[in-house]
Amino acid sequence: MIDRLHERQREKESVLCVGLDPDPERLPTPLRDGRLLTDAVREFCATIVEATAPYACAYKPNFAFFEALGPAGLTVLDQVTAAIPDECLLIGDAKRGDIGNSAQFYAQSIYDTLGFDACTVSPYLGRDSIAPFLDYEDRCTFVLARTSNDGAADLQEACTCDGTPLYRHVARQVAAWSAEAEGTAGLVVGATAPDALAELRDDCPTLPFLIPGVGAQGGEPSDVVEAAQTEDGPILVNSSRSILYASEGPDYADAAAEAARSLRDALRS
Repeated sequence: MIDRLHERQREKESVLCVGLDPDPERLPTPLRDGRLLTDAVREFCATIVEATAPYACAYKPNFAFFEALGPAGLTVLDQVTAAIPDECLLIGDAKRGDIGNSAQFYAQSIYDTLGFDACTVSPYLGRDSIAPFLDYEDRCTFVLARTSNDGAADLQEACTCDGTPLYRHVARQVAAWSAEAEGTAGLVVGATAPDALAELRDDCPTLPFLIPGVGAQGGEPSDVVEAAQTEDGPILVNSSRSILYASEGPDYADAAAEAARSLRDALRS
């Protein structure tokens, strides 16, 4: 999977991942014309994908926004993923985390049924909750380590294991599990904590990092690249709101394209 990620990034000359978080209250005015919400979300996401595809190497639909649409949400998600070009990786932001038997079916759903290349999972239940995802040879499972939200300090930083912050203990465990697995494990590490990002890159020099928090949450592209970009350790830098909602008017597609291009260039430079 790491080879495939490197290949995609070389082809696109980009490490940008566009997050698809379609908030109904922030849909552009042209889509608020009385049509069904599911139709509006589908068109919004498909238009964003088309506009940003020249600049992104991956897309990350957030399952919560589609599940909130009700039974039709899964159909919309499937239609949106079908619109994503084959040369872009598809990451399911589902943050699954359950006992082994349940995890097996979560992994089957995301990787077999829905056809995602990667997904996000929570490590709180331990190795057996992640192992079914790592059984998939050509998939990457990104494990939450040090996240970008304010609440990350409540447990990830405050709790320690053998004198080590919890997020570093998680990362080291994930690296060990990945070394023994058929599939690939990576880490979710927020751009809002560049010092932690650098620590985790030192701890896990070859694991792929999925890095949210650039843009609306305040992370800086230059800090991310300096802390985490290495020859052997690939990164995917995710931005959602600052691209999706660069404009809420009729020019929303052009504004999203410009925001994606600008961030792609900032990360590249």
